[in-house]
Parts: sequence; C-alpha cells; structure tokens
Amino acid sequence: MRIPAHSVCTAIRDDIVSGVFERGSRLTEEVLARRYGVSRVPVREALRTLESEGFVVTRRHAGACVAEPDEQEAADLLEVRMLLEPLGAARAARRRTDAHLKVLRGLVRLGQERARRGEGEDLRSLGGWFHETLAQASGSPGLIALLTQLRHKVAWMYAVDQPARPADSWAEHGAIVDAVARGDAERARVLAAQHAERATAAYRMRRPGRPGADTVPRAGRVRASQHAVNTPSGRH
Repeated sequence: MRIPAHSVCTAIRDDIVSGVFERGSRLTEEVLARRYGVSRVPVREALRTLESEGFVVTRRHAGACVAEPDEQEAADLLEVRMLLEPLGAARAARRRTDAHLKVLRGLVRLGQERARRGEGEDLRSLGGWFHETLAQASGSPGLIALLTQLRHKVAWMYAVDQPARPADSWAEHGAIVDAVARGDAERARVLAAQHAERATAAYRMRRPGRPGADTVPRAGRVRASQHAVNTPSGRH
C-alpha cells in the first residue's frame, strides 16, 4: 500500500516543530523512510513540500536540512499573522455556517470553563482549535492554507507564555464569535486584530543551542521512540 506523501509530510513537519529534528540537521530519505515505515518516494515528495513551506532547505553537498530561520524571519511571521487573522475573522462573519458557529461557541464555553479551573494545557489546545475553526469558517481555501502554515511555523519558532488572565483571553474569543454570529465583519476584524496584538506579547523566540534561552520543554525529546505512519499506533 502506498502511503500518501501528505501523511509523511505531516509527520516530518510535526517532528521539526516539536524539536525531534534540530534546526540545521540533515534529513536523509533513507533514515526518514525507516523512521516512518514508508518507502523513499513519499519522503522525497514530502521534503519538496516542506521546502516550499520554509521548514526545509537544500544545501550543496548536504542535501535536505532543517531550515534555520533568523530573528527577522520570525518577527515577520508574527506580523503577517496579525494581518491575516483579522481578515479571516471578517470573512468568517460573511461566510460562516451554523456548524462553524456551533463549534466556535462550544470551544469558547470549554475555554472559559478551563480558564476558571486554571487548566493551562487544555487551554493551549482549545485555543489552537478555536483559531483553526475560525480560519475554516472564512470559507477561503487559500487563506486557510496560509493561516495553517503560519500556525505551524509560529509554534516552531516561538514558545508561548500562559496569559496572566486567561479568562480575559477567552472573553475576547467570545466577543469575536458574537461578531461573527451577527455577520458584523468590521467588528470581527477589529476584535481579532486587537486580540492578535495582545497575544503577541506572550511569544518568546526559541533559541536552540543557547542554554536557558528556551525554558519551554521540548515535547519532541520525550517522544524518543520511532513511529510509523502506516500502522494503527501511528499518529498520522
């Protein structure tokens, strides 16, 4: 059975983002094929996709390697995200479906509940799902793809501090959803822009190789065992 390249691409990207593959390290087709339990063909296709996304670079005499973005590239990502997320919210106000609204409101309720309980890890996951669903509600495949890629790259380059007042953050989410539900595109855009600007203050650039510079645990290091993408136990 041929494993889809997009499944392999997702697995490699996740391992880059989580730090399993350090920045600058080589990515050989043979090693990756063994790691994910696939042939070299989907690995080759996946590496081409990841290069187009900026996660991988091809170097002379070294082949495919994990990219090493600098501080300016990282700063540009946050700036672009602050422009695109409000656009996504405005379009969601015009194009959202009842199903999108139901999911968004459910996530806000869960987020507010977890915020009251101080359950930080759940809040991070719920926040990611919220912004992903809001992007989906925009009904724009190109914008959805851009925002998805931005979220992956921001997670790769930045550690995020838990908001001092998470309940306030989820109140902002709720206000955005209210504007989207009313079809008020301009209000949704303004609220999303304000939320993105406030949230940016919590981001700290990861600095691999500098002791103590990145205090957030590297989840990928704990996940030492290899995983295949073509078995029930695989994540993808």
